[in-house]
Amino acid sequence: MSNFNTIVSRLRSLANPKNVEGMARFGIRSKKAYGIGAGTLRGIGKEIGHDHALAGQLWKTGVLEARILAALVDEPAKVTEQQMERWVRDFDNWAVCDGCCGVLFDKTPFAWNKAIEWSKRKEEFVKRAGYVLMAELAVHDKKASDAQFVRFLPHIKRGATDGRNFVKKAVNWALRQIGKRNNRLNRLAIKTASEIHAMDSSSAKWVASDALRELSGRVVDQRLRGKPNKG
Repeated sequence: MSNFNTIVSRLRSLANPKNVEGMARFGIRSKKAYGIGAGTLRGIGKEIGHDHALAGQLWKTGVLEARILAALVDEPAKVTEQQMERWVRDFDNWAVCDGCCGVLFDKTPFAWNKAIEWSKRKEEFVKRAGYVLMAELAVHDKKASDAQFVRFLPHIKRGATDGRNFVKKAVNWALRQIGKRNNRLNRLAIKTASEIHAMDSSSAKWVASDALRELSGRVVDQRLRGKPNKG
């Protein structure tokens, strides 16, 4: 199943206007959306397999579900920095942003630099993408050193004052995921959260309070016991 027209027709056949309305209530809004659930899209993606050319075609449709599917079927080794820049400029909701960053972009060799670069950008979903990449790398890159994540902490601190909902939540997410990798990063993340909490910003205080609640909690403490640091 790799024929572009067949796939697009299938997506159209699964359209559910009521689901589109429900998605909008959760902040998932796009000019073109069919209202197809994530589980269904993952199933279609498995049927398709990996196809870089097809991913590019699906992305160009501008349809929310086609773009999520594009990220699922694309091949990280074939993704270029130019493609990442084209796609990130098209992000118009958190679902497409997080989907691309969590299943595709974080597996490219450009992810570490783009995380920092995009976190400095002004566009809401480009900036969010930078912090989502930080969070996803903390979860998925098991071989990364502690030093690579320590490099993110000043950028997390800088982004904590951004009051836009989709940005501050991603900043918080990145801080929490870094702080859950091991004991050393947990201590450094808690220190960063404390510094953020002292800032004169309601957004920063929310980011810090929520992160501290989890990172200082018993569940995380028990999970990190005996987990090695990575230098």
